[in-house]
Amino acid sequence: MTYINFFGFLGGLGFFLFGMTVMADGLQAIADSRMKKLLEVLTTNKLYGVLVGALVTMVIQSSSATTVMVVGFVNAGLMNLTQAVGVIMGANIGTTITAWLVSMAEWSKDLLPYVLAPLAVAAGAFLLLFTKNNKVKQIGNIVIGFGILFIGMTQMSTSVSPLREVQAFRDAFVLFGKNPILGLLLGTGITAIIQSSSASVSILQALALSGLIPWNAAVYIIMGQNIGTCVTAIISSIGASRNAKSAAYIHLLFNIAGSLIFSIVAIIYFTFINVSHGETLISVTEISIVHTLFNVTNTILLYPFSNNLISIVEKINKEKPAKKFVTNINLTHLDDRVLNTPSLAIQSCVKEITNLGTYVLESLELSKDAMIDKDKDKKDLIYTREKMIDSLEQEIVMYLVKISKTNITKEEYNIIASLFKISNDFERIGDHCENIAELIDTMMEENAYFSEKAISEIKDVLDTAIVCCSTAVNSLATASKEEANKVVIYEQKIDDMEKELRKSHLERLTNGDCSITGGVLFLDTLTNIERISDHSLNVAQAVLSNDF
Repeated sequence: MTYINFFGFLGGLGFFLFGMTVMADGLQAIADSRMKKLLEVLTTNKLYGVLVGALVTMVIQSSSATTVMVVGFVNAGLMNLTQAVGVIMGANIGTTITAWLVSMAEWSKDLLPYVLAPLAVAAGAFLLLFTKNNKVKQIGNIVIGFGILFIGMTQMSTSVSPLREVQAFRDAFVLFGKNPILGLLLGTGITAIIQSSSASVSILQALALSGLIPWNAAVYIIMGQNIGTCVTAIISSIGASRNAKSAAYIHLLFNIAGSLIFSIVAIIYFTFINVSHGETLISVTEISIVHTLFNVTNTILLYPFSNNLISIVEKINKEKPAKKFVTNINLTHLDDRVLNTPSLAIQSCVKEITNLGTYVLESLELSKDAMIDKDKDKKDLIYTREKMIDSLEQEIVMYLVKISKTNITKEEYNIIASLFKISNDFERIGDHCENIAELIDTMMEENAYFSEKAISEIKDVLDTAIVCCSTAVNSLATASKEEANKVVIYEQKIDDMEKELRKSHLERLTNGDCSITGGVLFLDTLTNIERISDHSLNVAQAVLSNDF
C-alpha cells in the first residue's frame, strides 16, 4: 500500500466516523424528548428492553455508545441489571443498521455512495441554512451526516482498491480465513482501537467492495468485532458502581459466548461441510446478512438465559463488605455518561436531589432526638452531616450546570431552574438543623432548661415538621402533586402551631416556668422549625409547577 492510499484510507475512515457522529447527534436530539418514555417502557418487560436497545442503537449508530449509556444509567440508578441485559442484547441488533446503509451501494447504481453523498450534503446544508426551526435543522444535520458517512465509505473503498493486485494482502486474508484465532484477534483489535463495531464492519465492507475478503475470513473477523465492541463499555465502567461494572461485564460475556458458539459452527462448516464456500469472496450485502444473522440469532439463543448471565457476572463481580461506619455521603446517581441524553440526566438529578432530601430529613430527625434527649453524640453528628450535605449540594449544582449547557428544550430548562431551587431548599433545611444543634450547644453550656410543657410542644412541632419535610421529599421522588398538596396543609399547620406556641410560651416566661435563656432558645428553635416548613413548601410548589 502506498502512503497516498494509506492516508486516503485514514481520511475516509475519519469522514465515516465524523458523518456517523453528526447523523447520530441529530437523531438523538430529535429522539431525546422520548427517551424518558422509552426508559419507562423498560420497567414493564425485559423483551421491551431488547426492542428499545435496538431502536436506540439504530438512532445513535453504535452499540458501544448504547452500552456506555446503559452503564451510565445503571450507575445513576435509572436502570437495574435485569432491564440493562435486555437493552444490551437489543443494542447488538440495532448496530447492524449502519452495515445495511453501506450495503445499498450494491442494490442500485442510483444508491452508490458517490451518487448519494453530494445530494445528501447539499440537501442537509439547504435545511440548515434556510430554516429557523430547530427540528428541521436537526434533520439537516442527520442528512449531512449521512452524506459525509458515504463520502468516507467511497474514500475508503477507493483507497484500498489497488490492493486487489497485491498478492501478499490477499494471502493475508486467506490466512485469517484458515486460522479462526487470527481472524477473531484482528476483528477484536480493530474494533477495540476505533471503539465502534459499526465503523469496523464498514471497513470490512470497504475491503469486500474491492474484492479482497473471503467468506471464512469475514465471518471470523465479524465475530471478533463483536468482542472488540465491548472494550468501550469496559473502559467506561472504570470507577463506576458495582452494578454499572456488572452491566459492562454482561455485554462482554454475552458477546464472547455468542462469538465462540458461532465461530465453532463456522469452523465445522468451512472445514468439513463446504470448504469451497469459505474461500469464495464475500459481498458487502452478504457481510450485512452475516452480521445481522449473528446478532439476531445470538439474542434469540441467549435471551432465555439472561438471568443466568446476571448471576454469573454477579459472582465474578462480588460485592465488597460494607463499611461499618458511613463517613461520607456519596453521589450515586450523577454520571457524565448520561449527559448525552439530557432528559434522562435530569431524571438522574431528580433522584440525587431526592437522596439529598433524605439525608436532610435524617438530620432533622437527629435534631429532634438531640433537642428532646439532650444527646451530645447526635448533636455532633448533625455538624458532620451538614458538611456532607453542603458538599453534595455543590456537586448537584455543578451537574445541573453541565446539563444546562447541553442541547435542552425550554421545558427542560425550566425544570433545571426548579431543581436548582429545590436543591438549595434542601440545603437550607440542613442549615436550620445545624442552627438547632447550635441552640442545643448553648443550652448545654448555659445549663438552660425547658419546662415539661415546652418540651412536649417542641416535640409536637418537630414531629409535624418531619412529616412535612418527609412528604416534600416523597412528592419529589414520586412526582406526586397529591403529596405536594399535603405539604401545603402541613406547612400551614406549622405556621398556626408556631403562632400559638409563641403566645403560650410568653405566658410561661411571665409566670417563671422557663428560664429567660431557655425562653429565648425556645423561640429561636420555633423560628428554625417554621423556616424548615417554608423550604419544604418551596419544594412542594416546585413539584406542583413542573412535570418531573
